[in-house]
Order: sequence, then structure tokens, then C-alpha cells
Amino acid sequence: MARFLCFAAISVLTLSAADEYERRVSAVRKTPGFVALWDFVKRDDGRFDAWKARGDKHDFRLDAVNYVRDYWGQGRAATYEDFPLLGSGPFSQAVRIVNEKDPDFRPCLLVPRGRLHDSALDVKGSGKSVSLVVWLRRESGNHAIAGIWHEGTDLLGEGQQVKRVEPGMRQYALFAGLAANNGAVAAHVSENGAKSFGDKYARNLAVTQELLGSEWGVAAFAFDNAKNTVTAYVDGKATDYWIDNPEKHPFFQWPYKGWVRAHQPGAEKVPANELYAPPEGKPVRRTVLQNNGEERVELHEFAFTKVRVTLRGKQVVKRELVALKANPFWFGHDLYSPKEIANGGPFTIGRVIHSSRSVGFTGYIGGVAVFGRALTKKEMERLAAIGKGRPIQAR
Repeated sequence: MARFLCFAAISVLTLSAADEYERRVSAVRKTPGFVALWDFVKRDDGRFDAWKARGDKHDFRLDAVNYVRDYWGQGRAATYEDFPLLGSGPFSQAVRIVNEKDPDFRPCLLVPRGRLHDSALDVKGSGKSVSLVVWLRRESGNHAIAGIWHEGTDLLGEGQQVKRVEPGMRQYALFAGLAANNGAVAAHVSENGAKSFGDKYARNLAVTQELLGSEWGVAAFAFDNAKNTVTAYVDGKATDYWIDNPEKHPFFQWPYKGWVRAHQPGAEKVPANELYAPPEGKPVRRTVLQNNGEERVELHEFAFTKVRVTLRGKQVVKRELVALKANPFWFGHDLYSPKEIANGGPFTIGRVIHSSRSVGFTGYIGGVAVFGRALTKKEMERLAAIGKGRPIQAR
């Protein structure tokens, strides 16, 4: 990285801080598959700009937008003044996503679809994998952090008559847990931009058992298309997370319903987005739970599901899903692939466009990086170490 570029972006830093900034940015950019890094230090024409892969000429500068004004015609316009700067962070700066009290004001930072369509940031379609890493300090909220995840404005809430109606255009994004685990790291992916498992919302999601802390941390995920897995990370770690009794869970009841549907007669006629059918060949483990001589009940454990099986002799009488794996989560699809600009959503930071217009995540975001491949565990650990190092002070 040329030294003059760094000083042009961070002229307010001391020499040692500038050197450390350069080292950290370089570590991100040298990670294989690097697409973009917004560190809220690099600017162009006053706007936050992204470090990009060598040779990429796309314009990934961030616009300040109040999406309620754009879609409902309500509220004032957003400006960069609505994103207070901390003056320090993993890369020496951070923007604050504020707990806005005005219901007509939901500002976010975004790259419009027209400037990212078919770029490396627009990860979609056959065989494509993606990783997203965010350095942050969470204060509250469980909704969107960053990604391409336009939830649509066609799912109206009471009294929210929208002027600009658009369907969901979801691809990939990070959330702060949602109803899956409030305050955790959740990785959302979509194969159709719209709903899944018979619900009106998208429900393919990996989530961590661990929660984000109040200090600087790193939220991340990797979608590995070859392995059909989505893995969520907190501070470079991704522990296995099983959901028992998923039929009772506020979020994972939906893939549970998809699993039941996939194992009923006529499942081949059901749309693929309504089914949840991870591989269940030879069990990893079989445990006998009951045996009265005539009937035997076993627990069959697979890579992504645990199934209670009732048998009479060798005949299977009943199969019941008793647990599913939430991290990593099985996702046997390609990412939604918008063919035209009008069919795709923007890349947003801090919030996403959605009908409920809730405040969502609040806190500081000090860096957002996208990679066009599934990062390894070691790569996630190396990137997370940046967030755990002492923040750089802007002076």
C-alpha cells in the first residue's frame, strides 16, 4: 500500500498510528478473496470510500440515506452528520448507529444497486461463496449490521402506507441475533430474495450461541457454497450450536416446518424454498432410547439434524426432528441472483430497508469487509485479532 494514500486518508494521525493503520488495512486487503473494506477513514469527495481489490474500478462510496423518506415519503433527509464519529477504532475511526427516536427517521449508509450490480460485491448465483466481517461495539438491538438485504416494503405494518412498494431482494447479511438469539451474531442468506419455509420472511440463518460484548468485537460469517454451510463467528470463533425442540423456537420453528414438509409424501411437488432437507444418510451416531421388544426408539444423529426414530423390527414407523444445528447451518442453495439492477438491493451498513421500520442495531461500526470466498477458521481468527488489538486514536 502506498504510504501517501494512507497519509491522504489519515493526516490527523501520528506517524506511529499511521503505520499501525497501514499494517491493519494491509492485513485485510492481503486476505485471499478480498473485495472491499470500509474503515470510515478512507474518503473520496467527502464520502466514506472503500479499499477495493487491485484493479476494481467500481464506485463503492457510501451515501447517507433515510430509507423511510425514500419509500414512505416521510421524515427528513439523512446526512453524514447523522453518523457521529468516535475518533478511534480498530482502523482509527468508527461511525455510530444511533437509537433514533423519530419513527420517520431510519438513516443508513449504502452503496446503491446501480453502482454495485455485477461487481465483486454482488456475490450471487452458481457456486459463489461469500464472507463478511464487521468490527463493532454493540449497544443494543438485534437487527441488521451490514450486507445486501433489502427486506422489501411490500409487508406492510399497521398504519404504514408505503408509497414505493418493492419486494424483498435479499442476498447475504450480518445481523445481531434477531429472534434466533438476541445480541448474538446471525448470518442471513437467501436463495430467492424473498420468503422461506412457508413464512412471509426469510428464515435461512446461522447464529452463534455466544453474545456480542459491549467492547470492541468482531462479527463475521462465511457461506461455503461447496459445503452448503453458513457459519457465524464471534471474535474469530464458531462453536457448534444445536437448537433442541426447534418446533418451539421463535425462529427455528420455520426450518423445522420445512423439515417436516420435506419428509411427507408429495414433497417433490413443494417449492424448494419451503423445504429444509439437509443430508441424512448414515447416522454419525445411533443411541437406543427405548426398547420394549416390539418397538424400539433410537436417536439418529446426523451432521445437521438429530432425529428420533421409532422402529418395529427394521420398519420405520415414525421420524421426529428433535434438534437442528444452528451453527453451522445447512443451506443447500446458491445465493439469490438478481439479473437486472431493478431486481437487486443495495449494500447497506447500519440498517436495511424493511417494512417494520424498527430502530434495529445500535452502536459503533469501525470496519466492514467483504470477501468473495469462504474464509477459513484461521483467517477469521487473524482478522478478529485486529479488533481485539488496542484501538487506534485519531489525533
